[in-house]
Amino acid sequence: MKRTTNTVLTNMCMIENDNCEVVVQDRVGKWSGIAFPGGHVENDESFHASVIREIKEETGLIIKNIKLCGVKDWYDKENDIRNVILLYKTKDFEGELLDNTYEGKVFWTKFDNIQNLNTADGFVESLEVFKNDNINEFFFEETNTDNWKKILL
Repeated sequence: MKRTTNTVLTNMCMIENDNCEVVVQDRVGKWSGIAFPGGHVENDESFHASVIREIKEETGLIIKNIKLCGVKDWYDKENDIRNVILLYKTKDFEGELLDNTYEGKVFWTKFDNIQNLNTADGFVESLEVFKNDNINEFFFEETNTDNWKKILL
């Protein structure tokens, strides 16, 4: 049994203000729709540093006191790649929110309003990991019918 696998590591961060609003990004490209900002972990950086860098690039905000609240993951059999998204959250930030970046428009919205927006695939289900301290993983399990079973653990 193979004990190593090719892995793509990414991150996503929920930034919340005092008005119960969160920063969302209307992403463009391969994984389009509303989601929290984030991106890839570079080979030479820590997970912590990667989420701070990605949030600065995509929102203009400098985040602090971030908390790892869970993971979202799946195995892509076709490409033999394990995908792991590290999910973070914070209420501690400074700076001015950018209007738009190469990744898409960013804006504040009420957390409860997210489900009414055109969200990226699988994003709504992942919100439970951000808000419920008893859930720490959102796993996509491929079924034998080429469908994905979404499991909150």
